[in-house]
Amino acid sequence: MQVIFNRKFKIALRDYIELCKPRVVALMLLTVIVGMFLATPGLIPISTVFASLLGIGLCASSAAAINHIVDKRIDALMARTKKRPVAHGRVSVIDALWFALIIGISGLVLLVYFVNSLTALLTFITLIGYAGIYTGYLKRATPQNIVIGGLAGAAPPLLGWTAVSNQLDPQALLLVLIIFTWTPPHFWALAIYRFDDYKHAEIPMLPVTHGIMHTKLNILLYTILLVVVTLLPFIVKMSGLFYLLGAILLGLRFLYWAILLYRSEDKADAMRTFRFSIVYLMLLFVFLLIDHYL
Repeated sequence: MQVIFNRKFKIALRDYIELCKPRVVALMLLTVIVGMFLATPGLIPISTVFASLLGIGLCASSAAAINHIVDKRIDALMARTKKRPVAHGRVSVIDALWFALIIGISGLVLLVYFVNSLTALLTFITLIGYAGIYTGYLKRATPQNIVIGGLAGAAPPLLGWTAVSNQLDPQALLLVLIIFTWTPPHFWALAIYRFDDYKHAEIPMLPVTHGIMHTKLNILLYTILLVVVTLLPFIVKMSGLFYLLGAILLGLRFLYWAILLYRSEDKADAMRTFRFSIVYLMLLFVFLLIDHYL
């Protein structure tokens, strides 16, 4: 009996962890950490780092869980998502909603009492932007959904910055601009690979509404824009030569994949571009962080 209980508990725990989209949240928290350390020339108290990451992470996980709830019908129609906990019926909508509310409120309380009210407010706005405006409306309303809604996903480094400085700063907004520009080529590459899923679910992603070649062209143009935007930290003297070299090398590699995708007929190249885009963002922010302390 105990063995059966333990097994069921582990399965349930795994499902609730999946609701949080841990890999997405982990990448987001990396940009939060970079934003925190770029906001000050010195070190940050470990208590501030811990409270900020836990609070923002809980709120991000709450938004992810709400995404599972709102997209239940869509997820059930798509091969990539049909086995998600809510779509598959392993976690009920009510249970997922309570889970999202509890961890979301807990995250906001942590930020208010142990970080600062500005970060809590911006985190709440980001949560509403992603879970409400993007997931609930934009995703189904326009092929520019990921461009407009990408602003919510670009906010994490700003949240990290305000967690330390308790104020908005143009340099923090520059970090937001980098992720905002990165989001369309990142996500549209996945949308090309999952074209049939989005078409079947009747989601107006750009490849579905305007065609795959049009989307490939947009990926290439946004990648060129991204390369330019990532030079701005050096231009405004926010970073030095180490970051500049890293940004140029990473940008050229991203351009390589964007050009290859534009010329290729193989859908697998879209997934390769998508995967590289994740590595690209991780390394770019790591370069920013290392450069800050050189």
